[in-house]
Amino acid sequence: MNFDLTQEQQMVKKLMKDFANNEVAPGAIDRDRTGEFPVEIFKKLSAMGMMGLPFPEKYGGAGADTTSFAIVTEELSRACASTGITYSAHISLGGAPLHLFGTEEQKERYLTPICTGESFGAFGLTEPNAGSDAGGTETTAVLEDGNFTINGSKVYITNASYAKHLAITAITGRSEGKKEISAIIVPTVTEGFTIIDNYEKMGLHASNTTELVLDQVIVPEENLLGERGKGFQQFLVTLDGGRIGIGAMAVGIAQAAYERALSYSKERKQFGRTLSSFQSTQFKLADMALKIELARMMVYKAAWLKDQGRNFTKEASMCKLYASEIAMQISNEAIQIHGGYGYMREYEVERYLRDAKLLEIGEGTSEVQRMVIARQIGC
Repeated sequence: MNFDLTQEQQMVKKLMKDFANNEVAPGAIDRDRTGEFPVEIFKKLSAMGMMGLPFPEKYGGAGADTTSFAIVTEELSRACASTGITYSAHISLGGAPLHLFGTEEQKERYLTPICTGESFGAFGLTEPNAGSDAGGTETTAVLEDGNFTINGSKVYITNASYAKHLAITAITGRSEGKKEISAIIVPTVTEGFTIIDNYEKMGLHASNTTELVLDQVIVPEENLLGERGKGFQQFLVTLDGGRIGIGAMAVGIAQAAYERALSYSKERKQFGRTLSSFQSTQFKLADMALKIELARMMVYKAAWLKDQGRNFTKEASMCKLYASEIAMQISNEAIQIHGGYGYMREYEVERYLRDAKLLEIGEGTSEVQRMVIARQIGC
């Protein structure tokens, strides 16, 4: 059992650590305050060949593995979680369904611009009445004369304002009272397709989170992604991969909070001693380091299983659940170590807590992850 990163993975880690420190971190506080989307950062990532990292080179990707994707997501999130979630969703929600289920023509037409950075990747699943119960989809797509006419709405969709197209889920029929859910690729410039960007969020302020309204949106039947009626199964597979990205994000946020707390504890003096010399602080920091290491290994294991073509549903849910919850715990402890300063925005640790909370909700809440794990272990 070899826990060493490969030479390629080590190169990716060093490259992205330097990039995150020098290009991403310096503007993170300002982006959090203004909500400015990090366009220039992603132009640079595109030039570095990172926007299609795990996808085949024939579509403009880099042909790398899922562990490399996790490493990039972690390093970006360590510097700026808004940048991290933008990248993770671009790859795992935007590009992955096209790569997994698209025809050759669809991949060339829709996956290639995602890999080259011409378009951001996005995925339209969640609806006002279909959150944890994604099967509660109400958006409809009626096929007539070779075209789908789509009506409905989607909420909390990442990256849609910067996507030229995205896959959405919709009801394409009913049989014996059961919904037939399919995935359909919809160009965002299609008539009747409206993107609304006016959410006020607790955290991740510089990420793009939108509502989609589809009013008599017409796309050709050839835009069906995968088999008709298989949309539900497809998005379950998609979410499995996305949970690895969320786990990696959580590790990055936790790592940042830990590093801030460790550094501050060595500088701050109380009662004539540095905070780091008190056993109570040492134990907090030791627990942080322990939890981060465990979470990172869980992310890497899920990524490795995915690349081996083995079932990774349980491990993806486990890494997402554990990493997101320890990211909240560690961010909270980092604030506590900073004391009153931790409550102030200029010390940044409060931002980690605000950003981390979404990770316990998005791509399946912690409660849903426990349901998935319970099913996987035979309950």
